[in-house]
Order: sequence, then C-alpha cells, then structure tokens
Amino acid sequence: MRLARAFTLAMFVTSGSLTGAPALADVAENARAAALSLLSAIDGLALARQDTDQVDALTAAIQAHESGLSALREGLRDATLRELTVNRLLERQQQQISRLLGAMMAVERIEGPALLVHPQGPLATARAGMMMADLAPAMQAQAERIGALARELADLRDLRQIAIETLDAGLASLQSARAELSQAMADRRDLPPRVGDDETRMLALLQSVRTLEDLATGLAQRPAGLSADLPVFAAARGRLPLPVNGGVLRRAGEEDANGVARPGLVLATEPGALVVSPWHGSVRYRGPLMDYGNVVLIEPGEGWLIVLAGLDVVYPRVGEVLAQGDAIGLMPGGESPGDEFVQTDPMAGRSETLYLELREDGQAIDPADWFDLSGQ
Repeated sequence: MRLARAFTLAMFVTSGSLTGAPALADVAENARAAALSLLSAIDGLALARQDTDQVDALTAAIQAHESGLSALREGLRDATLRELTVNRLLERQQQQISRLLGAMMAVERIEGPALLVHPQGPLATARAGMMMADLAPAMQAQAERIGALARELADLRDLRQIAIETLDAGLASLQSARAELSQAMADRRDLPPRVGDDETRMLALLQSVRTLEDLATGLAQRPAGLSADLPVFAAARGRLPLPVNGGVLRRAGEEDANGVARPGLVLATEPGALVVSPWHGSVRYRGPLMDYGNVVLIEPGEGWLIVLAGLDVVYPRVGEVLAQGDAIGLMPGGESPGDEFVQTDPMAGRSETLYLELREDGQAIDPADWFDLSGQ
C-alpha cells in the first residue's frame, strides 16, 4: 500500500537521523509498529470479505483494527508529549544563546585599548581574556544543540502528520467492517444452537423485575441447562479476557461522580467498540433494562451469569449458545467518525462505558478475581 510504504520510509529516515536522541527513536519506533499493525488490519479486511465464515472473519478483523487504532493513538500521544518537551528545550536554548549574544555585543562596544586592560590588574585581564576565548565555542555548541532540536521537532511534526493520516484510513476501514459485520449477522442462515426458555415464564419475570439484580436472581433460579460439551467455567477463573478493547474506569465498589458504587467493573471504550463473549455460554436475556441501555446476560455455567450493560447494537438471540470470542454487539457512537485528535489523557477518546458484572447464584462477586486485568 502506498500509505504503508510512505510511513515506513518516513520512519526509516526519522530513525536514521536520531543519533544521540533515543527518546525520539523510541517514540518513532512505537508509532511505526502501531501504524504497520493498523495497516495490516486494513489489508486483512479484504481477506475477511472473501472468507466463507464472514462473521468470525469480520469479528477478528474488527478486533485487529481496534487494537491497531488504540496502539497508534498511544504512539501519537507520546509524539505529542515529546514535541511539547522539545519545544520547551528549544525555548531554553534560545534564551541561553540570547544571553551569550548579549555578552558578546557588550564586549564589542568596548574600545580596543580598554578591552586589553582590566581595572583589577593583569591577572584579571588574563581571566577576562580566557572567558572571551570560551564564548565562541560556547556559541557554536549552543547553535548545534538548537539545530538538533529543530531537526527533531521537524521529524516529530512529520511523524504526527503521517500517523494522523493512518488513523483516518483505519477509522474509515473500521466503520466499513462494523457495518459489514452487522449485515453478516443479519444474513446468517446457519444459526448457532439455542437453549429454550419458557417464554411465558420469561415474560412474567421481566414484568416483575425492577433492578438488574432482580433479573439476575430470577434467571439464576432457572438455569438454562447447557450442554456438557462446553468447557467448565470454573477453569477460567483469573484468565477471562475483557469483552471489549478498553480500560478499567472503575472497579467493583468504587464510587462514581454521583457517589454510586456498583458491584461490577466499568470499562471505558471507544465509540462503536465491538463487544465479544468472554466465555462460552447461552444468552439468557438481551434487551433494554432501566437506565443500563441494552443488557445481555450470558450463562457460562449453572448458577453463573455474566452481565454486560450499555450496548447499542446486540446481535445474538435469547437462548443462543455462544463460543468464547463470538460477537455480541457494538457500543454506542459508532455511526459517527472516531476521535482522531490526540490528547495526553490515556482515556482520551473513550467516551462510552460498558458495565461488566459477574454473579454466582444471584449474588454479585468481584469480577477482578475472574478477569485478567494484568494490563490495567
């Protein structure tokens, strides 16, 4: 791809001119790796379109896009911070060289004979001469430092521009992939197996619940009866992947801005982020519930429920049996272009939240004991 070749060349040139500047070399290398990962994901979307299993292929392509975009945004934030640092250093160097110039101009205004004789005697005159001799090398050293900083600043600006163009291409490709996944889910003919629920009893339960806890408790009293062929949920303790590419905003029991504490994790995500099933299980409920937005309850084992709340689009039907990593839906905000502007806040751009709860026999337990949060 032309964009990939341009980025690779630019990073090669940048890295090659960085002798003595490891900080910029690290920033450039990280951004280069992230950009190439994103460009690879864009290329992978074309292959996913040709795959016989469109749903799985598009799901993997979207996850690759989201990982690449997240890494490139981080690289772009690092470049922005480095640019701010270089600007401050450049200002400081310019101030120092201005003082040196001022000293030299003051010396030049002194008449020749007076310049050769110091009022405090010959020793002071010798010292003054030595100081004057040091001014020229100092000026040269300062000029070289300013030149190096100016070149680094130009490299950083080129890096940021290319990274932003790559982000734009990645965001456009990601939006296409999300739309194609939604269409592929709607077009499915070979549907996953279902575990039946008594619809009359389910409607009665939904009419009686007032909270998410009521719904989870009611469903826990009526297990779906999963196939014995599915992996045992207890074996997944401590290694469940998070269902979305995002960061932990609040842990279980931590209060939000309104002083409300919930027993689950609040995950900050990008708008339109893909949500996948963290484990195998059946969908016991899907739909809106109070102020949680769209809620999906997955039963990964008898007596267990995984609660995911805050989705916009939900794919599976009630009773559908999911495998780990199957697409569940999308977060809100995916219909508008993503935030390609970079801020220094690590949560910048993550304007949506997914609520994740885990319950055993209707009782909420800390998801941190089950999900892998090592990177958080």
